[in-house]
Amino acid sequence: MIRQLLFFSAAFAALFTSPAFAKDTAKPNVVIVITDDQGYGDLSCIGNPVLKTPNIDDLYGESVRLTDYHVAPTCSPTRSAFLTGHWTNRTGVWHTIMGRSMLREDEVTMGQVFKDAGYATGMFGKWHLGDNYPYRPEDRGYTEVMRHGGGGVGQTPDYWDNAYFDGSYWHNGTPEKVKGFCTDVFFDYAKRFIKAQKKAGKPFLAYIATNAPHGPMHSPEKFSKQYAGVKNVGLQNFYGMIANIDDNVGKMRKFLKREGLEENTIFIFTTDNGSSSGARVFNAGMRGQKGSEYDGGHRVPLFMHWPAGGMTAAYDVKPITAYVDVLPTLIDLCQIAPPKGVKFDGTSIKSLLYGTEGDTWPDRILVTDSQRVKDPIKWRKSAVMTTAWRLNNGKELYDIKADPGQTKDVAADHPEVVKRLTDFYDAWWEELLPSFSNATAIYLGHPQANPARLTSHDWITTGSTPWNQSHIRKAVTGEKNTGFWNVKVVEAGEYEIRLRRWPEEADLAIDAALAPGAPVPGVKAYRVTEGMQINPVKASLKIGDVSAEADVKPGDKEVVFNLKLPAGKTRMSALFTTADDKFYGAYYAYVTKK
Repeated sequence: MIRQLLFFSAAFAALFTSPAFAKDTAKPNVVIVITDDQGYGDLSCIGNPVLKTPNIDDLYGESVRLTDYHVAPTCSPTRSAFLTGHWTNRTGVWHTIMGRSMLREDEVTMGQVFKDAGYATGMFGKWHLGDNYPYRPEDRGYTEVMRHGGGGVGQTPDYWDNAYFDGSYWHNGTPEKVKGFCTDVFFDYAKRFIKAQKKAGKPFLAYIATNAPHGPMHSPEKFSKQYAGVKNVGLQNFYGMIANIDDNVGKMRKFLKREGLEENTIFIFTTDNGSSSGARVFNAGMRGQKGSEYDGGHRVPLFMHWPAGGMTAAYDVKPITAYVDVLPTLIDLCQIAPPKGVKFDGTSIKSLLYGTEGDTWPDRILVTDSQRVKDPIKWRKSAVMTTAWRLNNGKELYDIKADPGQTKDVAADHPEVVKRLTDFYDAWWEELLPSFSNATAIYLGHPQANPARLTSHDWITTGSTPWNQSHIRKAVTGEKNTGFWNVKVVEAGEYEIRLRRWPEEADLAIDAALAPGAPVPGVKAYRVTEGMQINPVKASLKIGDVSAEADVKPGDKEVVFNLKLPAGKTRMSALFTTADDKFYGAYYAYVTKK
């Protein structure tokens, strides 16, 4: 108690005398590090007996920590809520592929809020909320962007043959060759951005979203070799990637201090969902991992450090919080204007961060779920949560304080709790239900993205979506491996549509085979898969009511259609068909308004 009182008094003294709250002084900067597939137990400061994260441990010891903080069980949904303050299902993002990872264009992002407040805004690493206009980070308020495509390096929308080391990433919309490991590259570009803003005298928001430690498991050997005793190559590299992140967090904090920016920078470390690989070693006593509706799937760490705001001592926030709270809280802390006409699903937790409302904080109800389907299904892999309770899948109730491992269903003993949480969920679902049919669509013919580059990652299908580049190399065939894109023809007119099996940067014929690419440290990279030859003789294209066919000749790199298209939202599909009626989707399509 004495320790907490000392923290509070120091915090408040710093808070109200700091530059951040003085008149006519600079607004606080914000640096957010959010990692991919790193769970609550994938840190040594939380108790992991194998993994060593000394730099994040130091941050942990100097931060306010949200100990009951929840996100979605998978990546795109978490990012959508984290950046908008809205429930994932409200934003249109309830999956990681199939066009269900594109953030609805009417959503206002953190980047836009801070840009409107006069901040320079940078996004580095994993976006995973759309690779086409109007869903890209550069369309959503970020003034500086360095990112890979899709949900990870080597996925279908990413630059061809990327594999964690070297390769090319999209720098402000243009592919740029880089050297080095992906995480190092993204932190390096973030530092360049920060240094430029310091020189310009502008406050900044740097959103650093690493694709690591998402699979495939590749790590610089310098970091993975210390885990050689772990008898699993994937896990060795998973831990190696986290060790590399830890190294970059330490270097970033030293950089901020060296540049004189540490004092008035809000530094946040968090992750996007439960562990994909580390739960087998240590899961902090929780049930489930990535993708699960149980706490191991969505309870993750969030640490916040801000010297000018008095956040320099270890302090645990125990009431339940969630990703929808982050943007409202940052708006509050930075004293900037909220977006007009936006009602957040979350709330500012500033008072919790300063320990002023712990006993009087309302017993709020939060919802998370793991849909990963074409259209949301009520109660699917869901968790309705309070600080004391978890209602899973609409029927299992857990007393989370007495039973953090969620081993004993006590629904029969507490019908009144089940009813309260069920009633909340029913109302929540009914409110969101009408929005589910408002599917996002890729813009065709917009001047900000002409040509548009479409990939099979965003096919809407009930089968197997070819979401990574090994799928393109394998060239799987059949109805369940094709789909359609939702598109919006912005303006009626003449359009050129080019269909390809391989992307432009690969510069290969449709019927070309492709030798396996070079390996990288760790497990098998996507590009190591052999590229199978296909021999289509016909290409077909359908956009709304407009259809066309053309012959495919040996050696053709693409099939080009020139069509008049009416304006409006519709579907687009494209196929390559062989002489024996096998068919393949056109994995890449380039659409240009003339």
